[in-house]
Amino acid sequence: MAEKVDGIVEAVRYDDGGCIEMVRMYERRGPTYSDHILVNRAELVERLHKHKKIYAGTRQEFMAGTFQVTLPVRLVQSDNREVVTTTSDTNPCDNLTGVPLF
Repeated sequence: MAEKVDGIVEAVRYDDGGCIEMVRMYERRGPTYSDHILVNRAELVERLHKHKKIYAGTRQEFMAGTFQVTLPVRLVQSDNREVVTTTSDTNPCDNLTGVPLF
């Protein structure tokens, strides 16, 4: 992927209301990525507000900092509320399609 990626979301945990509670992600640190870190919804939204490029994806086994990147994670407005999503649907809840639960 030619575009600079600031973070890769590998897994997600939703609360009872369907909002993201926490994500497990890797963060770009210079030419490589961090170990996985846990980021709550507020921190994820803050990073997206700072125009960080965050994608859903998986780490390729035995390939260190190589990832299979799928969809961009973005913020959309739905019913006067910000929703974190990887789709173009106007869902009232957060929705990271294709990202496994943990």
